[in-house]
Amino acid sequence: MFYRENGQFKTSYRADQQIFAITQDRWAVLAIIAAAFLLVPFLGSDYMFRAILIPFLIMSLAALGVNILVGYCGQISLGSGAFMAVGAYAAFNFFVRVPGMPMLAALILGGSCAAAFGILFGLPSLRVKGLYLAVATLAAQFFSDWMFLRIKWFTNDAPSGSVSVSGLQVFGLTIDSPVSKYLLCLSILTVMALLAKNLVRSAVGREWMAIRDMDVAASVIGIRPMYAKLTAFAVSSFIVGVAGALWGFVYLGSWEPAAFSVDLSFKLLFMVIIGGMGSIMGSFFGAAFIVVLPIFLNQFLPLVGGLFGIAISTSGISHAELIIFGSLIVWFLIVEPHGLAKLWSIGKQKLRLWPFPH
Repeated sequence: MFYRENGQFKTSYRADQQIFAITQDRWAVLAIIAAAFLLVPFLGSDYMFRAILIPFLIMSLAALGVNILVGYCGQISLGSGAFMAVGAYAAFNFFVRVPGMPMLAALILGGSCAAAFGILFGLPSLRVKGLYLAVATLAAQFFSDWMFLRIKWFTNDAPSGSVSVSGLQVFGLTIDSPVSKYLLCLSILTVMALLAKNLVRSAVGREWMAIRDMDVAASVIGIRPMYAKLTAFAVSSFIVGVAGALWGFVYLGSWEPAAFSVDLSFKLLFMVIIGGMGSIMGSFFGAAFIVVLPIFLNQFLPLVGGLFGIAISTSGISHAELIIFGSLIVWFLIVEPHGLAKLWSIGKQKLRLWPFPH
């Protein structure tokens, strides 16, 4: 009853092409963004910012980049952790080696280096696809691990391979408290999500989806597969690289190559699959599932064990967390292969007819 578009008439092409065509959606998104910027900084605790909100925002940004490549262009990638590592180390080198380098400029340059790295390892997509492309992108993960471990220049000649940053500032404002880090990540995520949403609705985004659905037919109607695939790799790697720089600069502060291992690549792919491929909203759902669920299980399992008089050790909680986590992933793939975004879409369609379904 409250979620209908009765009386919402479109009188121009511009109105018909809005990102949120229904007024209720538009106001709901604006309310969520306003609450995230204005209410959460005053209501959240330091633990919530450090353990939940900041990782969620950065992982949402990384999942957004992976979704552009996997969900919209249909190119399977297992090297997302490598692109995050390139973005983090490139931003670190720009930030440390160039005097007076602004932090935002270092993040953008780190993302640009990740985009170039993504184009390089996206070249095999012009010849192979499917499992073969996944293996080719996995090679980027192993290559980046070797590069940042063996070539000491990338780590500023640090013998252990560990690097750290300090004195972060944006427009003269010091980024050191959890609230300031949260607001920085939220601002970057909001801008990137808006740009990505408009990009996938543009001619470039339609080319990506045509390549995803049937690349041969797309080529027949005049779409250049090389241009479409490499632009998808470039845009995806840029966003993932910026997320990797934020992960190192804001969340970790000090990191080593193991922070961007192949486990992170699989985790990002799981975010896209669970959240929903080919959906901007699905990136947020998948990141929330991956980030929040382990924390919830870590707090919930000891309570359940206490109710039944069972003492669960720390290792037992860790193993049970992995078992439940994997089982839920399999359950989602069986019950709803299109992810949580599809469930969200079905719920919205139900509300448009409630309480008079037909």
